[in-house]
Amino acid sequence: MKHGSRFVQNFVSLPKSKRCMLITLILFALAGSLYAAEDISFSIRYFDKRVYHVPGAGGEPIYVQVTIANNSPATYRFKLADDRAFSIDFDIRTLTNRAVEPSGRLVQKRTTSGQVFFREIAVESGESFSFVEDLRDYAEFKEPGSFIVRAKMYPELLRPEGTRYRELTAAAGNALPGAAGPLESNRLNLSLRTPAIPGPTGTPLALDADTRTVLTRERLAPDEVVEYFLTARQKSQWEKYFLYLDIEAVIARDPVRKRQWVAEGEEGRRRMIERYRTELQSAVIDGDISVIPSEFTVERTVYNALEATVIVEEKFKTGNYTERKRYTYSLRRKDDVWTIVDYVVMNLGTE
Repeated sequence: MKHGSRFVQNFVSLPKSKRCMLITLILFALAGSLYAAEDISFSIRYFDKRVYHVPGAGGEPIYVQVTIANNSPATYRFKLADDRAFSIDFDIRTLTNRAVEPSGRLVQKRTTSGQVFFREIAVESGESFSFVEDLRDYAEFKEPGSFIVRAKMYPELLRPEGTRYRELTAAAGNALPGAAGPLESNRLNLSLRTPAIPGPTGTPLALDADTRTVLTRERLAPDEVVEYFLTARQKSQWEKYFLYLDIEAVIARDPVRKRQWVAEGEEGRRRMIERYRTELQSAVIDGDISVIPSEFTVERTVYNALEATVIVEEKFKTGNYTERKRYTYSLRRKDDVWTIVDYVVMNLGTE
């Protein structure tokens, strides 16, 4: 109470202008805490929801989209590390509340002394900021099962003990780690299945979603391959859809992607294929072949020992009318199996 009385006496003795300024600063600080707690939302969702497997041949990425939304009337600013491991953390637990161990890469990053570079992000009122992270970079999944995933976002960066952050603490007068409390996300349910069956080349074999049997490429005729491909798209059976699609050849259709493919190593190319599959399913790229035809008719097939061309008329329902397009699929034969390597589309009008 003595300290409180002394504060009151000192406050009253201040000039009126300084008292007003002090009151304004106190109100501003209180408003800032409410602003962070109520007006900034932090959420996570799967970037591409699919069937996930534990590591092995089927250890594909588990991409999660992280979103910070500003619902306040003011601009929201936070620091985002170039290496997201110093801005975000994932808490992944089994249904029995046992925490999943962090990945070796994550432990190494957070226990190694060094500089952490960051930039300041400004999110205007009514806007949001998103980025995508791979859960496998944060957790060591060793066995199949069901898990609960939550995330924390650190506006002033995550600073583990034993790591030097002098360049960070000197910036903007931020002297104390964790000065701004973390934002907590919603929960996601994650299910991991047993490893996918590896094929002869080490690539995971696709499984039929209905029968759970391994999908294998058969010696179908070129027109039968295209019919299989289009029927799978009509039924949204993505594993069957990709079975006869030569993704590497389709990627090479675009000069920019082709140059990137040539420059990448084995791991980089694997990631490019996974990203292409994800973006194609989301209709982000190559929408001409990811759109669902309401019906199709094979018009003509021409082929020799190594190459084939299949011409198909496809119809797409759009509102009250139907679009007609002619697709010319190019196929290539390898090991007695035909795969789609290219396509050309011609608009035929509507009906």
